[in-house]
Amino acid sequence: MSLPAIRMNAVTKTYKQGARVVHALREVTAALPRGRFTAVMGPSGSGKSTFLHCAAGLDTPTSGTVHLGEVEISRMSETQLSELRRDRAGFVFQSFNLIPALTVMENITLPFRLAGTRPDPAWLDEVVRRVGLENRTRHRPSQLSGGQQQRVAIARALATRPEVVFADEPTGALDPVTAADVLGLLRRLVDTTGQTAVMVTHDPVAAAHADQVLFLADGVIVEELLSPSAGEIARRISALGRRTAAA
Repeated sequence: MSLPAIRMNAVTKTYKQGARVVHALREVTAALPRGRFTAVMGPSGSGKSTFLHCAAGLDTPTSGTVHLGEVEISRMSETQLSELRRDRAGFVFQSFNLIPALTVMENITLPFRLAGTRPDPAWLDEVVRRVGLENRTRHRPSQLSGGQQQRVAIARALATRPEVVFADEPTGALDPVTAADVLGLLRRLVDTTGQTAVMVTHDPVAAAHADQVLFLADGVIVEELLSPSAGEIARRISALGRRTAAA
């Protein structure tokens, strides 16, 4: 069996808020399979964004270890993490983070310009085709719809051939129809290219596109569902919310 795309072992993350210590993650252990789509859900304050940030090397655990493939990233320096994120991870956020003055193609290839490298032209054409932007490469972000801008962000994340694409509420700024279109694109990319995707979302409909859904509460993984329906996810989130409120 191949190594999981992401392995987290007893990961704890604490923050200080004044005199109070906040336990965002509490000894979380998880293995996220390669070539699959994983969604991470939980009530507000459950630790799901911290989970994503630690898994992606955007934040460093207080204790425990995180591996991206065979490489332990939890003890890397910021310089090493920057290089790893540039070369082996792709990121898609709720805000599209596009440069208004650049064209679609220039936005997609920006990571290569910053790294002083050149993209593989054949792969770049393939990525642009897969996200449906063949006729938009010379447009600027202001000339695109929200869904098209998010497609540019996804293409930019894929252009460097990352091992994992991390998405943090990628459809939060989109209307339901456009959100479904973007989620369908992510689903197809996983199915047709073997890409690994990890997505934080609050939306049961979005999470239902995933192969597995991890549920966090109070910084702990409390359940995992495989290929659940949106209704199953909504019921579980509702139950977790009631439990959190009663605690």
